[in-house]
Amino acid sequence: MSQTVFCRKYQQELDALPFPPLPGKKGQEIQASVSKQAWEEWQALQTRLINEKHLNMLDPASREYLMEQMERFLGNRETDQAEGYIPPSQ
Repeated sequence: MSQTVFCRKYQQELDALPFPPLPGKKGQEIQASVSKQAWEEWQALQTRLINEKHLNMLDPASREYLMEQMERFLGNRETDQAEGYIPPSQ
């Protein structure tokens, strides 16, 4: 049986992440309060932002920008979007 967590993004019990997605305290906080579904959605947005905005992950400012966007996304606040991105048709 899979573990569940009360997801701060979706405000409901959903499947939990199997392990912390980041090292340290921040990763443990995310594992305790973010669902697997929300984390996977964040990873997709993160990938689009990195690619479309040509972020250099060796640059501390780029990493800080992504952490800010992650907090906004998981907190249900508006985030930057990749220009020209068209979501796939359902």
